Amino acid sequence: MADEKKKKAHSCRNKLLTGGVSRYGRSAMYERTATYKKKWTVVKKEKVKTPAFVEKQIGGDKNGGKRLVRVKRSPRYYPTDELPPRKRSRKKPFCEHKRNLRATITPGTVLILVAGRYKGKRVVFLKQLASGLLLVTGPMKVNGVPMRRINQIYCIASKTKVDISKVELPDRLTDEYFKKKKLRKPKHQEGEIFDEAKEEYTVSDERKEDQLKVDRQLLPIVKAVPHMKGYLQSPFFLSTKQYPHEMAF
Repeated sequence: MADEKKKKAHSCRNKLLTGGVSRYGRSAMYERTATYKKKWTVVKKEKVKTPAFVEKQIGGDKNGGKRLVRVKRSPRYYPTDELPPRKRSRKKPFCEHKRNLRATITPGTVLILVAGRYKGKRVVFLKQLASGLLLVTGPMKVNGVPMRRINQIYCIASKTKVDISKVELPDRLTDEYFKKKKLRKPKHQEGEIFDEAKEEYTVSDERKEDQLKVDRQLLPIVKAVPHMKGYLQSPFFLSTKQYPHEMAF
């Protein structure tokens, strides 16, 4: 047993130098490993050809009894333009994306809008919808911002918060509720040449009712905090030599 040679541990023939550079190149390793002396045996697999036509029995005295039928039927429709086949995308659709929310944004956080119609306004965050958009409100009676959706990338989260744990939001406040409706455009047909009346957008009664319901619950909470109403009413702006990345909100 003592005379038997001890097996050496396997080590790589090509060691790495400093900086992740290998000691030997590809041609040098080809000679050291004697790859040219090795014999490679390739086993070819026999390809089984599937027949294009299959013989089928057909009933009836005048039908011939047998008929050759194509295995893969040719398409009935041939496109006029030779377009390349559309490849499947590995990307997930928008409905399957993860809805992440910043840790600094919690229900009741005062956000500063930096884009859109109400940019520069301070609003109260209510909840996150299924699409990932944030549901915010002014309240409307304080600074004129109604309940609306906004992307969190267009918001600056401040450290100011309002306790909205007792605020009850209607269940119908979903993405479908805030979806933009298509307005009717006049079609110039026979007898309607001078009909230029366009359908204008009007706020629905449901939306007015929900806005009043939420504002009635938020106004007492805002008034209970000193200087909170004036803070929400004041617009956000930057003067010279003021940089947002150096400021604490």
